[in-house]
Amino acid sequence: KDEEIMERGNWTGKLDFILSCIGYAVGLGNVWRFPYLCYRNGGGAFLVPYAIMLIIAGLPLFFFELNLGQFASEGPITVWKVKPLFMGIGWGMVSISGMVSMYYNVIIMYSIYYMFVSFVNLDDTLPWQTCGNSWNTDECRTEAYPDIENAYNETVKIDMLMSLKSMSCLNSTATFNKLSTQFNMTFNSFAQYYSNSTYLENYEACDIKFRTASEEYWTRYVLRLHEAEPDRLYDIGDVSLKNILCLLVAWVFIFFCLMKGVKSSGKVVYFTATFPYVVLVILLIRGVTLEGYMRGIDFYITPKWHLLKDPKVWGDAATQIFYSLGPAFGGLLTMSSYNKFKNNTFRDAMLVSFINCGTSVFAGFAVFSLLGHMSLVTNRPVEEVADSGPGLTFVAYPEGIAKLGDWAPIVAFLFFFMIFTLGLDSQFAMMETVISGFTDVFPRVLRPRKALFTFAMCMLGFVLGIPMVCKGGIYVLTLIDWYSGSYGLMIVCFVELIVISWFYGVNNFRRDVEMMIGRKPAIFWVYWYATWVVITPIAIAFIVIMAAVFYTPAYYDRHDGRYSFPPFAEGVGWMMVCLPLLLIIGTAIFQAVKYGGFIVIMAAVTYSPAYYTRFDGKYEFPPFAEGLGWMMVVLPLCLIVGGMIVQSIRKGGIMNAMKPDPTWGPALDSDRTGRYQPIHGQEFDDIQNGTTNMGYIPEKEKGGPYMVSGNSYNQKM
Repeated sequence: KDEEIMERGNWTGKLDFILSCIGYAVGLGNVWRFPYLCYRNGGGAFLVPYAIMLIIAGLPLFFFELNLGQFASEGPITVWKVKPLFMGIGWGMVSISGMVSMYYNVIIMYSIYYMFVSFVNLDDTLPWQTCGNSWNTDECRTEAYPDIENAYNETVKIDMLMSLKSMSCLNSTATFNKLSTQFNMTFNSFAQYYSNSTYLENYEACDIKFRTASEEYWTRYVLRLHEAEPDRLYDIGDVSLKNILCLLVAWVFIFFCLMKGVKSSGKVVYFTATFPYVVLVILLIRGVTLEGYMRGIDFYITPKWHLLKDPKVWGDAATQIFYSLGPAFGGLLTMSSYNKFKNNTFRDAMLVSFINCGTSVFAGFAVFSLLGHMSLVTNRPVEEVADSGPGLTFVAYPEGIAKLGDWAPIVAFLFFFMIFTLGLDSQFAMMETVISGFTDVFPRVLRPRKALFTFAMCMLGFVLGIPMVCKGGIYVLTLIDWYSGSYGLMIVCFVELIVISWFYGVNNFRRDVEMMIGRKPAIFWVYWYATWVVITPIAIAFIVIMAAVFYTPAYYDRHDGRYSFPPFAEGVGWMMVCLPLLLIIGTAIFQAVKYGGFIVIMAAVTYSPAYYTRFDGKYEFPPFAEGLGWMMVVLPLCLIVGGMIVQSIRKGGIMNAMKPDPTWGPALDSDRTGRYQPIHGQEFDDIQNGTTNMGYIPEKEKGGPYMVSGNSYNQKM
């Protein structure tokens, strides 16, 4: 036990791990993405594909990664000693978590800023509650939109419509010509608009593009997007001083929470993982006491069953459950690697998965109850006030909060405090993945200096995040968000499943899991076998196909239209997509070289027919001699295929990299039982069939692991 703590550390309590997993899985997406997807994809009907995707993809992947990390007590890179050829999977995980952490903390930084602003205005008006501030424009609007449908006469209806139109636009010759064409009659006077409200109601070209006070505060004051060059991503403007200082605060906070590894972060999550639920309950209670709340809730849950025929709905459900539970980021592997060996991973996987999904549904009620009230007081449809992502967090929801009067500052403070804590837990796991990944690869150098290395990584994240807090930094953030965790994440997840289920062997993996949670009846494993081996890889392939079919290049919606990224930015985005795949392939080649198998590849590439150099020139062998040579080359392969080789070669060749490392298995000798038990002092004939540890001997007894050759320890690794 002491040895284990000295090497990597452990959770100080079982609840540390559970809360860390809940905090990791329950993140910003549960609040700002799921409710939006739910109403867009059929309301309550969306829960059907969502639940199905949880069963066939989310839960199997969650249980799979918890077992893999806990069994070996290794981080996301070194855990792949199970199949060293595929150690690039771990590097791919670390690269994805690193890229996502870079922009994720910028979002946390914005929540810190809004939280500070809400706090200092607890006795005053929030800055996004009013227009007329220095950053506002003439298009800013806080009053409700006119209720045109319920206007009691034609004159009032026309006056309402005119208040939403640009007078200069309506009185232009171009408008007269367009109206004449559209309604097949001659328009040459402004006064003709007053004859029939239909003309104004069905002509939208002169509509004023009003902006909410919260939108202008977000884009013109917090981001200062209007000061950035609108169509030049490579010139994103100056750094925003207030934002960069908040970003520094965010990274310093992350450092102090992670400086002692899981011993410090495991205590912080007792608050950060539970506080969001307190705030959600408060927001829901306040929301359902507001007039018009049912308008939002009905819009959120009313099922639209016909939408289930749309494959995009199923693709959205699969994508949401995938990103919500967080497999392939390396976070689950990392957190479970700090568990005790006998921890019940099945219980943890079931508990966290269903808490995560339940939180998503519950958060939707809290969000849409307020949006329903906002829809009522502004006379706008719910679909016009609803949004997802940063648009919900920093525009739509603050606008709804602004309508709460004296309650607005305290509700705003609680809401952004909740966003802050939701983001922290996920950020903890992703940064710990990056840090543990490197410290496990270089334990002698980095583990004794883990606090210093953690500080260095946090400061690196701060420096890399600076472009995202420039005045045009939201473009950079959007680009990284769009590509960093998309196809690359799916590829990593697909490959890790195939490697363990097919190359390492699902039977071997099952026996490993049973060493931790105890033997289970065969019926227990039917579901896991079916999903790990076949169903879940197919589901991941389905997600990739759907993402490709409905792929759209990255864009950012602004009040004046949609900004599409230039080609070079798209290229950078696809480089982020390809990075994990390149790491997998590149590491596989490196491992092949390391294990001696690459010589076969090089021999094929540089092949030339046999010859003999004489003093009078080069002698080339005749065709029949070449044939004899190739018979000698093919003979070993024929013998292998025919089953004529009794004993496989254990040294040399790429196959060595496809076999578990001699030290693969539980980290502690006390946990090595069954086929992983140390075999020092045993007869080889007594070893359980199927042993894969290749003669592991405790280092304290023999000085290192040995490989078995014949009936003796005769080849030290």
